[in-house]
Amino acid sequence: MVFFLGFGFGGAICALVVLLMVFSILVPGKIMVGLVCIGAILSFLHLYEPFAKWAGAGATVPLIGFGHLLFKGVKEGIDQLGFLGCFYGGFESAAVGISGALILGFLASLVFKSKMK
Repeated sequence: MVFFLGFGFGGAICALVVLLMVFSILVPGKIMVGLVCIGAILSFLHLYEPFAKWAGAGATVPLIGFGHLLFKGVKEGIDQLGFLGCFYGGFESAAVGISGALILGFLASLVFKSKMK
């Protein structure tokens, strides 16, 4: 059942983003920033954590989960370091995910040839 919930909610989030990209004038970059901001706002309102526990990876893998992760890291950084935690906490909490994406992207570029459209 966990797999169905994760796939269902992750797919629903992605489907809503695709519909937004097709039927709006927003560019993909603005949509991605909006998703990160929505995740941070939901985390601030304490609505994201219960949703993520229930929906599993379907809620934590999309960009909304990245916004939650950044907010959580900044909050912990502020608790530990004060004002400087605003700058430190987000980087510390998201470092593994960002590093993994960069390393896997680099390895994929070595294996596959890119083609211009």
